[in-house]
Amino acid sequence: MLITQKKTKISGNWKSAFALFIYAACFSFAYVSLTAATGALLLFGAVQITMIGFGIWKGERLGIAKIIGILLAFGGLLFLLIPGVKSPSLLNSIFMITAGVAWGIYSLHGRSSKNPTSTTSGNFIKAVPFSIVLNIFMLNNSYSDSQGLLLAVLSGALASGAGYAIWYSVLPLLKSSNASVVQLIVPVFTSISGIIFIDEPLTLRIFIASILILFGIALVFLSKLQSNANA
Repeated sequence: MLITQKKTKISGNWKSAFALFIYAACFSFAYVSLTAATGALLLFGAVQITMIGFGIWKGERLGIAKIIGILLAFGGLLFLLIPGVKSPSLLNSIFMITAGVAWGIYSLHGRSSKNPTSTTSGNFIKAVPFSIVLNIFMLNNSYSDSQGLLLAVLSGALASGAGYAIWYSVLPLLKSSNASVVQLIVPVFTSISGIIFIDEPLTLRIFIASILILFGIALVFLSKLQSNANA
């Protein structure tokens, strides 16, 4: 009896892998001292500028409705996070902004992905050599235990890997500006998860900010439908 096994092709590319590595490394270094709110504002701001700027550079036109939607969504993010913002150090700000730019680049590369799971797996594998080199330089300043390593694998390789694969499956369907602004829904999901799973209070600020973000995102996508209808 002959048994044939189909091998799953691992793709990805070195540019995306390097962008993924830069994002993860700079994100980790920045959050050593940044507050969650400050880091989120810097990160999402850099992502928006990177992806929307790329779209405009490539000839994407932003209509009035889309511009208003983007401003509303980002305004909602500001309203949600401003109370927790503290003046960050220059170095950590640079780390987080760099992380945002790198994530924007990684996302833009995903728009051409044909096989999201294969591409994500390949990017993770290709990012390993960069991580090894960084860890060699960090040996004298690093510490790990079994619990930390387990959590890193579960949150990084498994949870993030699955999330990135889903993200890469959606990206080919979106313009750069739409892909950038839809990511602003993450703080809304985070807030809702906190309310459901760890009994955080539903404050008026969270409610208003969530409405602004969701309405802004909806306006961005409705403007796309309107432009398609007029085409």
